[in-house]
Amino acid sequence: MRHKRSIPNRSFRVADQIQRDVAELIRDLKDPRIGMVTIHAVEVTPDYAHATVFFSVLVGDAEQCEQALNEAAGFIRNGLFKRLQIHTVPTLHFKFDRTTERAADLSALIAQANATRAKDD
Repeated sequence: MRHKRSIPNRSFRVADQIQRDVAELIRDLKDPRIGMVTIHAVEVTPDYAHATVFFSVLVGDAEQCEQALNEAAGFIRNGLFKRLQIHTVPTLHFKFDRTTERAADLSALIAQANATRAKDD
């Protein structure tokens, strides 16, 4: 029973470590298409073959940034080989995460609705 519990914990630890290391490795990239990137989450497949890296961009074009990161994925993966103490380093897939964008839009809508309500009162 104990062994089964450690597998998901290991997966979370690996994903967390990949998240930290990828964030550091991205800072070293010189591609002008990659703006100010924040890594939100990493999802690793159970066999550690693939990892989806969810990111947002504070400054820069999201689509161009996603393309540049996916082009640099092999380089970043090589950086992970040197840092991670695991047998299989996953292939990286970068995906723009619209969650923060949607949250900002929702906040703006709520503020607008509250302002309209205050005016009506």
